[in-house]
Amino acid sequence: MSDCCSPGGLPASEDPGRRHDPDCRHAAPPDSACPHCGSGGLPADEDPGRLPADSSCPHCTAQGESAEPAPDALRFALIGCPNAGKTSVFNALTGLRLKTGNYPGVTVTRTVGRTRVKAPATVTAGAGGRRSRKDTIDVYLEDLPGTYSLDPISPDEQVVADLLGGRLKGISRPGAALVVVDATVLERSLALVAEAMNLGVPVAVVLTMTDEMDSRGGAVDPVGLEQALGIPVRAVIGTKKSTLEPVRELLADPSSWPQPIVPPPAVAGPERVDWVRSALTEAGYRAPSEHSTTRRIDRLLLHPVWGMLIFLAIMFLFFQVIFTVAAPLQGYVEEFFNWLGTLVTDHVSQPVLADFLSTALIGGVGGILVFLPQIMLMFLLISLMENVGYMSRAAYLTDRVMSRAGLEGRAFVAMLSSLACAVPGIMATRTIPSSRDRIATTMAAPLMTCSARIPVFVLLIGMLVDESSRVWFFSAQGVIMFGLYLLGVVSAMLAAAVFKRLKSLRSGLMPFYMEMPPYRVPSLSNVLLTMWDSSKEFLAKVGKIILATSIVLWVLLSLPPRTDQADAIHEQTVAAALASGASEDDALAAGDAEARSFVLDNSYAAAIGKAVEPVFAPLGFDWRIDIGILGSFAAREVVVSTLGQIAAAEDPDNPDQALANMVHTHGDKQGEKVFTTPTIVAMLLFFVYALQCMSTVGAIRRETNSWKWPLIAWTYMFVLAWIAAFIGYQIAAAVS
Repeated sequence: MSDCCSPGGLPASEDPGRRHDPDCRHAAPPDSACPHCGSGGLPADEDPGRLPADSSCPHCTAQGESAEPAPDALRFALIGCPNAGKTSVFNALTGLRLKTGNYPGVTVTRTVGRTRVKAPATVTAGAGGRRSRKDTIDVYLEDLPGTYSLDPISPDEQVVADLLGGRLKGISRPGAALVVVDATVLERSLALVAEAMNLGVPVAVVLTMTDEMDSRGGAVDPVGLEQALGIPVRAVIGTKKSTLEPVRELLADPSSWPQPIVPPPAVAGPERVDWVRSALTEAGYRAPSEHSTTRRIDRLLLHPVWGMLIFLAIMFLFFQVIFTVAAPLQGYVEEFFNWLGTLVTDHVSQPVLADFLSTALIGGVGGILVFLPQIMLMFLLISLMENVGYMSRAAYLTDRVMSRAGLEGRAFVAMLSSLACAVPGIMATRTIPSSRDRIATTMAAPLMTCSARIPVFVLLIGMLVDESSRVWFFSAQGVIMFGLYLLGVVSAMLAAAVFKRLKSLRSGLMPFYMEMPPYRVPSLSNVLLTMWDSSKEFLAKVGKIILATSIVLWVLLSLPPRTDQADAIHEQTVAAALASGASEDDALAAGDAEARSFVLDNSYAAAIGKAVEPVFAPLGFDWRIDIGILGSFAAREVVVSTLGQIAAAEDPDNPDQALANMVHTHGDKQGEKVFTTPTIVAMLLFFVYALQCMSTVGAIRRETNSWKWPLIAWTYMFVLAWIAAFIGYQIAAAVS
């Protein structure tokens, strides 16, 4: 049987880790129709590794590619073990001039950066690069996923091996490789260097963490190591760009790099062990002492009892900070959008345009952006924990818990990534060797409370509990938020345990190995960059999905206009108010409110909401919440923008108060408040469980290579959400 069929034991169409062999009748068909244009990668004009287009391929033609081969560009693969400082070196060399996409046929993220270096005298325009007027050339770096070996056991490691081996369709093999090596674990890292030196391309070593090596009493001579390996070795400090100039000089002409006459042993064994020892001896290597600070801290943080309690305390404080620190910042953002609303009211005289700006843009999109401080703060705290080195400790602590669910510690990394967004969390399952564990983790990861739920939770918790409320010394709002996140985590573990007990996904636990990097003072630029990258994704969603949904909803809320009937209701309400002794301004305001309420209650959006009302009525939802729920299946945050638009339409001057005072407009509960305690509890529980994100559904489809699993995920999570919301509503109604 072909090796493309052997891993995982799942059917080919449902195995995300399956390698494709075109000669094997068992293999799934490739995702890419053309090896030149691929599938899901970078745009052709931004991809230095894209093969020349095929004039017979309609995909290439549609992309506007020329059939003529483009001049070769200098491309370097950046290889390294996890935590070796590879990404820091990449960011420092490229100055963040990068493009991201996917490798053709797979969903492993591809990051390509460009940097400009001085051209050597032997390089001319069009040969290996593009000469500029200042005698510089552009070279490209490809930041590959971290790997301990080129003998792959997971999908992302498979991509690294295939790219370096020239077996990845649609992308040419890089012309040279930079192996980033952590000097503090040099002995272990030389195995990866040996494998890279057998690739048949020029190889150089970038030695990082040399400052930490010195501080811990270790020693290594880069010149001696270069002589021992027979390839260039440059020592750098990844966070200091000034130390990278020697590497830039290397990038100009990889063809001039020295290469060993005899490469090191390609296969692990006694010969390679002897080669590593010989290289270390010639380099004057002295192993660093154990990081004393790390050892002392880990005695406490990795303790089976105290370590878990500290982990829970950190998570608890995490959400306290999100509410207490971000609240003033959120107030400033709200004031800004209120000011924008005042500008629209004062300066836009055209009624339709004024309504669009105040309702669709300020009420809808602005209603989401007011939660940007909480989201950015969450990403900042996660980035800090990652850069300090705590995340790997958290994975170690939870390995015991994960094993109870039939999963290993690597699954925690995917689960934790899902706190930011389920899509990268699902993509992170590629590090899990077992395809069955990958699917079980993928099916549970969306239950982890992602950043998209934050605007919903903050809005609803703010309506449920006053911001001054305290539980002991802590913010009651933060305590509730922590409880919701904890509920999501427990539910995800239980869901994973259930899926792992399915016959098709049942398998034994594999050994779990994860490096524990020493605690380090994080680079401020790296922390802020990580925070900003994640925040940009949220802003991009606001600028695309939520803006488009807000515009569609504004149309549905405004049509049919019913102008004559609205005007008649306005006049009747004004007359009645004046007759009861109200002032002219108050009478006009009451007339405007009644007219807007009439249009909303008879709009296309209301008709859609009332059509699905029987499904959600047992949860206490009215048609306006129903519309938000339906829209949120595109993106969870849409429910906030929907309610913001409706509230802005009912009372443009005070939408927050309009939302709090919203009442049922028909049925048995007509005249009663919509947002009662039972209804808010039901909404919170519904959003804990429901899979309301088409991007996540698409990610499950790509990772499992089947529509079966995303349909199962959507169905079981919707049923779970409805049942939990119904139970929560009944309990809250009984005790309130």
